[in-house]
Amino acid sequence: MAAAYVEDILLVDRCLTGEPAATRELFRRHRGRVHASLYRVLGGNRDMDDLLQDAFLQVFQSLRGWRAEASLATWIDRVAVRVAYRYLSQRGRRVVTDPLADDDAVAADDSAHTAAGGARRQLARDGVRRLYDVLDELGAASRLAFTLHEIDGRPLAEVAELVGSSVTATKLRVWRARKRVETAAAADPVLREFLTEGAP
Repeated sequence: MAAAYVEDILLVDRCLTGEPAATRELFRRHRGRVHASLYRVLGGNRDMDDLLQDAFLQVFQSLRGWRAEASLATWIDRVAVRVAYRYLSQRGRRVVTDPLADDDAVAADDSAHTAAGGARRQLARDGVRRLYDVLDELGAASRLAFTLHEIDGRPLAEVAELVGSSVTATKLRVWRARKRVETAAAADPVLREFLTEGAP
């Protein structure tokens, strides 16, 4: 039995007994990954802190339902995906973005202080905004499938499991979303250059 699997079981047991240190430890271990996944699905978002809290509130409320058939990390990812899906569905697809969040993410990606670095940062900022504008036009299921696969880098089988769909349906959603992004890029030189530079 893998040590990480045993650690997960022991940590969950401690959380279920109401041990505060255990709940803090679970949050500390999984916060970064959940935040990153939500960020990649939703982009820079003013509601990100609330969504992160909502995800972990649901984790702790339903922790007794974790059966250890999947890893704890995978189970928590499913909760985060449900939170993102509900958010996208309730917002009528349009995500309230926070331009400063984009700046922070891009600044971490390119720390050079040269004119070329500044131009790259500006292209990345504009490209990210335009990409997420296109993603706002997608349905919640297509957006989740596309961002989890193309931006978060998860295999199609894992994405299908996370969103509760077949691999075939997930592949079709990703394909349709990719075609929509490619069509938008063909008409938008900034988005096209951003995607050519190595973005999804």
